[in-house]
Amino acid sequence: MVRSIGFDVVSEVAFGADLVAKKYKDLIDQGNDKTYISSDCPAVVSYIEHYHTALVKDLVPIASPMVVMSRVMKKKYGEDINITFIGPCVAKKSESDEVDEMITFTELRDIFEEKGITQKTVKPTEFDPPLGGKGAIFPISRGLLQTAGITDDVFDGNIIVAEGRNNFQEAISEYEDGLIKSQRLELLSCEGCIMGPGMKSKGKHYARRILVNNYVQKKISSLNEEEWQSHVDEYINIDLTAKFEQKRKDLRFPDLNEVKKVLESLGKLDPKDHLNCGACGYDSCEEHATAIVQGLAENEMCLPFTIEKLHNSVNELAVTNDKLTSIQQALRQSEKMASMGQLSAGIAHELNNPLGVVIMYANILLEETSKDSAVYKDLKLIVDQTNRCKKIVGGLLNFARKNQVNASKTNIIALSEQCIDAIVVPKNINIKIDSSELKDAYAMLDHEQMTQIITNLLKNAIDAMIEKGEIEIMLEDDNNNVIFRVRDSGIGIESENIDKIFEPFYTTKDIGKGTGLGLATAYGIVKMHKGKITVESNTNTDIGPTGTEFKISLPRFQ
Repeated sequence: MVRSIGFDVVSEVAFGADLVAKKYKDLIDQGNDKTYISSDCPAVVSYIEHYHTALVKDLVPIASPMVVMSRVMKKKYGEDINITFIGPCVAKKSESDEVDEMITFTELRDIFEEKGITQKTVKPTEFDPPLGGKGAIFPISRGLLQTAGITDDVFDGNIIVAEGRNNFQEAISEYEDGLIKSQRLELLSCEGCIMGPGMKSKGKHYARRILVNNYVQKKISSLNEEEWQSHVDEYINIDLTAKFEQKRKDLRFPDLNEVKKVLESLGKLDPKDHLNCGACGYDSCEEHATAIVQGLAENEMCLPFTIEKLHNSVNELAVTNDKLTSIQQALRQSEKMASMGQLSAGIAHELNNPLGVVIMYANILLEETSKDSAVYKDLKLIVDQTNRCKKIVGGLLNFARKNQVNASKTNIIALSEQCIDAIVVPKNINIKIDSSELKDAYAMLDHEQMTQIITNLLKNAIDAMIEKGEIEIMLEDDNNNVIFRVRDSGIGIESENIDKIFEPFYTTKDIGKGTGLGLATAYGIVKMHKGKITVESNTNTDIGPTGTEFKISLPRFQ
């Protein structure tokens, strides 16, 4: 299948592992007291070169099987060949310049899929010589030792085997601190190369181990040992050495205050907030914060911080969505009210003149008619009802914004007090003014029009309370606006009626008790003042106290 991609030669790195194991065995058999750290795992080597530079001298000076096999290929086929290594480890990509390209087994499968290469589309072939022997067992844990025929028996006590990200780091730290007196450390960043990050993530460790074992046993049983030994003898004298260097870039270690500030930015204000979950890739929150100060990490690598940030973003989006919905409703309401305003203005214009004529002639006839006459009562009724129509037309004109705002400097506390004095307040109802949140009581408003609004809201609030209750006028402000809140403890407004209460002629009162123009007129006046009027109401005692609150926000300066 690999040949089908376009490769001329496909050789197994196991032969390079055979040479490395033999060289490693010769080094150990010298019997000196020199301590060694295995150098076949590029992740471990890179870690030591960057973070434990004092131990670079202890790395076994032997190249990895990949590098050794590339040297074998160049000796066999010439220095100008192009070499691609296929393996289970992403760390191999930066291990050596002697290999032109490196791809993982996961990437290899992607190539097969892209080119449509399967086991059924190719003819099986053997690897090109030199063939590997026992070195094929290299990718499993203790593979180097088994290939070299070295025992790590616990009674010998001179070999420490550690595999896995945390275990190999711990072994290196203890070795560096002098706690381990072993002559050799056999270290792997993964639990064997078969669990490398370049493999399929769902593979099972022991199942893979059995597959490799079975493959090696079958391979050894059919291996031509004479041919294999001849190849070993041919290539054993090539350069198998490797040189390692200190690569650490010294970073400034931040002081405690810098680390503390970063921890606070992550929401870790107290030691109990330090979860040390390891999701960021560091062993503790302090290590992560230190790396952030050094420019090696980001705040978003902290999973709890990122989750909290996500929750905040979701909440902000919800608030923004609510505001957008409110603005859309206000826009629809404004469009509807603008259309009704045009209609109302047209109706008022058409009715004004004939109503004036009716009132004038009805009053003339009324003056010429005896008060004892039955006709007098009829004429009086005509005059009264015509005047009522005149008031309705006047309300329509106000709603249609045909009036002007005559703004003057107004004390809104005094305005509110005058509005209370202008209405009849039943004894069972208490009205109060709260101006504790008001910093500046003065604003440029139309005194007469605002009196009309507040008195209308107070009358509606009184009508909404059956027996007794309270009405509160709350006055607030900021630098640019003054705010009136008129709150009552009445029966409330049904939710389905909220969107209709500012429409002309809409009323929840009984027939004859309201024209349905009070709130429509208030809406028009507020808009003429370039302000906003909103309403909140509750009719369900299970939720909380019933009642309604109107909020009017007006620019302080018109």
